This record gives sequence, C-alpha cells and structure tokens, in this order.
Amino acid sequence: MSPIAVAPTSRAEPQETIASLKAKLTPPASTQARLEKGGINWDIDDIRTNRATPYVDPGTRADPEKKALFSAAKEVRHLNYHLGTELVGVQLKDLTDQQKDELALLVAERTVVFLRDQEISPQQQRELGLYLGAGEIEVHPQAAQVPGVGGGVTVIWEGAKDYKQQLQSDAQKRTFREAYPTLPPGYTHLHQDAIPEFGGDTLWASGYAAYDKLTPTFRTLLEGLNGVYISADKYGDKTNPNAPPDHVERLHPLIRTHPATGWKSLFVNRSMTRRIDGLAKLESDTLLKLLFEIQESNVDIQVRWSWTPGTSAIWDNRIAIHTVSWDYEGKVERHGTRVSSLAEKPYFDPKSKSRREALGLDN
Repeated sequence: MSPIAVAPTSRAEPQETIASLKAKLTPPASTQARLEKGGINWDIDDIRTNRATPYVDPGTRADPEKKALFSAAKEVRHLNYHLGTELVGVQLKDLTDQQKDELALLVAERTVVFLRDQEISPQQQRELGLYLGAGEIEVHPQAAQVPGVGGGVTVIWEGAKDYKQQLQSDAQKRTFREAYPTLPPGYTHLHQDAIPEFGGDTLWASGYAAYDKLTPTFRTLLEGLNGVYISADKYGDKTNPNAPPDHVERLHPLIRTHPATGWKSLFVNRSMTRRIDGLAKLESDTLLKLLFEIQESNVDIQVRWSWTPGTSAIWDNRIAIHTVSWDYEGKVERHGTRVSSLAEKPYFDPKSKSRREALGLDN
C-alpha cells in the first residue's frame, strides 16, 4: 500500500497560475463551515520548517493503563487484534496534557486511533500536532496549507489538484534539497470534513505485526541493514541550479525501534524506500519486494476504516503504512486537513523487543 501518486508538475507561469487557481477554488460546504467557525478565511499558502529541538515522545510520559484517557471515553473499541482502536465520546480539543500523553501511547501501541464527531478547528488540530511533536510539525513546501494558522495544516483535497501541481512547480524552483529535513513524521492527524457517500475507505498496516511475521534468521539479517529513503516530492540542487529537481535521499534502518513502546517495527514503504544500502540491485529488489508484500498482502495485520464527516484518525507514521481505496474514482468531494508531527531520527536499538515478545503473545 502506498499513497496515491501525484500527477507530474507543470512548469508554466507558476505564480500567475496559482493566483488564478486560488480564485476558482471553493471547498465543500462542510469544510467552509468548519473554517468559518475557526475564524479562517479560505486561501492556500505554503512554508516549511525543520526540527529545532530534541524530541521527547509524549507517550514516554504516559500512564501505561491510560486511566485518564479511557475514563473520558464512553467506549474503547479495538478493531483488530494487532491494530486500530476507536475512542467513542472523546473530544480531542478538550484533552488535558495527561490525556494527550496517554493518547500518544495508545497510538504508538495500536498504530492508528479513530475518533468520530470531532468539533476541532484547524488551529486546535495544529496545537495538538505541536504537542505530539514536542513543538515541531511538518510544514511542507509542496502542499496546500490552511492559511492564518501558523503553517503545518495541510489540505487534502482532490479539488485542488491543479493548484497543487502549480504549487509543486513553484516550490521546486525555490526550495533546495539541502533544506529537506532528515526527520520523517511521527504522529499524523487527518480530519475529514467531506467524504464520498460510499467508498473512499482508508487502510493501514502495522509495521510491528509485519516484523513479527519474519523468521528469527531473517530478522537478524534485516537488523543489520539500512534503507535508502526518498522524499515524497522533488527539490532543486543549490550547488547545481541547472540540474532538474530530484528526490532527496536519506539513510534509515530497515528495522526501527519505537521510543515509547520499545518495540521493533519493519520500516519500509513502497513509495519511499528506494533500495537497501550495500546490496546489489537484484538483492535489494528481491528483499524489498518480499517486505512490501508482507505489509500489503497480509490482511490480518491491516485495518480498514469507513469515514463519516467530522472524523479524525491519528496514526503513527513510524510504524504504519496506509492507502486510500480509490473506489469512488474522485467523482465526489473528499476534503480534509492533516497535521504531521516531526519525531526523532529513526534508530534501531538491538536490545528492543518485538511486539509479540514484549506482550508475551507467543506464550
């Protein structure tokens, strides 16, 4: 499973085209109502920040039993043995710091947490992202942003496709590879205002559970390897301005340790993991094909979510991959806002345990 591919970018007069496209964009009524309630005049802009402070995962401060969070819920529904939990009756905007810490740990343990009927403004969504990211969120130069909130609230909307293509083209000319952060996102919060009447489900797979499907011998092999990961978008080269924009490459471990749970996770993604460092192409391609298939083909380590308007999903990008079911074919409006918190530089701790080992599930 991988994110939907973005169409090739356009090179024609980006600034003038962006201005004309902005004037044509009208978000769905449910989105406009949420933005107006938050005091936001609709527009789109873009900026980027990098992590400036050390990261302490809020889940490391949490009560393992999550008593403060669970006591506020009418019901806690686990959707799958391995991942996915729905909290019923909890409003994200009303959480205390203690409850936010416990929410972070719940997401870290369950991969993705869902909350329906959320009355949360883009500003409040951003504030929660800053808390989960210890003061840092991703502000992407090639994605549409909700204006006037300080940056970092990305618009997810097929209706802005042409605008985003022009935005990418413009960003490629003024954003260089050297500015791209080495830190992949951690907790990600997607709030959906408008959804198809049917279809458009999102699926997540657990990196913890994918790791647990590997044999001990294969785990040992992977734990000594690093992957070459690429940025989602392309950037210019400051040292060679005439070179075409290209993806940024970063080196990260194939098996990653989560700081809050201490569990090992398979850390690969078909759209982002280009190759395995130090291996021949045939070796790398063969191993990655197998790892991708483990994540994508085993339905028992996946959860599928059917959206309703006003629903939030918070997942951990360090241990999850996800994709949208395109069964609605983009024929109806789908609109949401997303905030991704920046986390730690990926690392592997040889003393860490697998999820099954830590929870005693093999016994």
